[in-house]
Amino acid sequence: MSNALTVTPLSDLEYRQITHAILSEIEAAVDRWLEGETIDIDTRRSGGLLELVFPNRSHIVINTQPPLQELWMAAKSGGFHYRHVEGRWLDREGNEFFGALSACASAQAGKVLKFEPVS
Repeated sequence: MSNALTVTPLSDLEYRQITHAILSEIEAAVDRWLEGETIDIDTRRSGGLLELVFPNRSHIVINTQPPLQELWMAAKSGGFHYRHVEGRWLDREGNEFFGALSACASAQAGKVLKFEPVS
């Protein structure tokens, strides 16, 4: 982490609750897009791992990392690690998880898709 970002410590329970809510909200957004015929993205979830499969067969994998209290994302553009900083999930450069997920999903879908932070 850069010196400008101070990781906000979470209890194990808080980490699990927050990351569970994030994965659930991502699934809910994908379900809304399917219902609205925006895009057909398949989701596969196993515990703390969520895989998004796009119509072009590309994937985005979001994975919780409880021992490190991180959230990881793997997409066509690369792999990214996020830490909890003052209520937001940021990478080492200060990029926010939901913005990065939106950009990666949009690139892989070929259309604008926007994921929102869990409130």
